[in-house]
Amino acid sequence: MTRENHKPTVLFVCVHNAGRSQMAAGFLREIAGDDVVVHSGGTQPADQVNPVAVAAMAEVGIDISTRVPDQLSPYTVQESDVVVTMGCGDDCPFYPGKRYEDWQLDDPAGQGIEAVRLIRDDIRARVEELVDSLRTPA
Repeated sequence: MTRENHKPTVLFVCVHNAGRSQMAAGFLREIAGDDVVVHSGGTQPADQVNPVAVAAMAEVGIDISTRVPDQLSPYTVQESDVVVTMGCGDDCPFYPGKRYEDWQLDDPAGQGIEAVRLIRDDIRARVEELVDSLRTPA
């Protein structure tokens, strides 16, 4: 996508890696397929992915029910071309030379399905823009 024979690596980071970052990773896998390497992680991972986020994604045909929140790894950050942060503030690591995007999104934790659908749709639009930017030569 960006360089010949190079698959860009995108890392989505939020605090619990249970909602926003899991939905974003699900959309990126669906939209970009094998053209992008997708990771997600949390600074304080939850025990499970938010069931309402799972339900909202299932409504659009994307299954994130088998995903497990993962501890953010400094190695993964260093190896990523793009790091998208979502509400982790100062807990999110910063490495010079990386492309960072900070997506201001409501947290789906404790929200009903109607609110999570809006967050999901916002994430989808942002992921589509991200994919377009990865496909555009620098």
